[in-house]
Amino acid sequence: MNKTNLRVLAVDDDMINRKLIKTMLMKQDNVAEVIEAVNGMEALDILKKDTAIDIVLLDIIMPIMGGIDFLKVARTDDLMKAIPVIVLTTDETIRAEALDVGANDFLTKPIRENDIVTKISKLIL
Repeated sequence: MNKTNLRVLAVDDDMINRKLIKTMLMKQDNVAEVIEAVNGMEALDILKKDTAIDIVLLDIIMPIMGGIDFLKVARTDDLMKAIPVIVLTTDETIRAEALDVGANDFLTKPIRENDIVTKISKLIL
């Protein structure tokens, strides 16, 4: 990862997954903060108020608003459409749809620290 002081938005309805992601990323020297959201609607609210998010890590299956619906909304918003999004899911079959609606990359759970760091590095320059 080249950029320093990264601010990451982790969107997952499972608290354990959010804490795991946060723990992995906060070990990285260039990650300043991991903000958490429990669904796509909360993530959209955060992104509307906080324009300094560098990347979104997004679960697909969540209550209220899932990842696909989040992507459809975020990719039509001028402020949000440039923010890289990595989809994190247990469902490999959703990959094509997620990429079609605007995801930049895809990781299958369980997430491994090396994989997530590598994917973020490719998207953040």
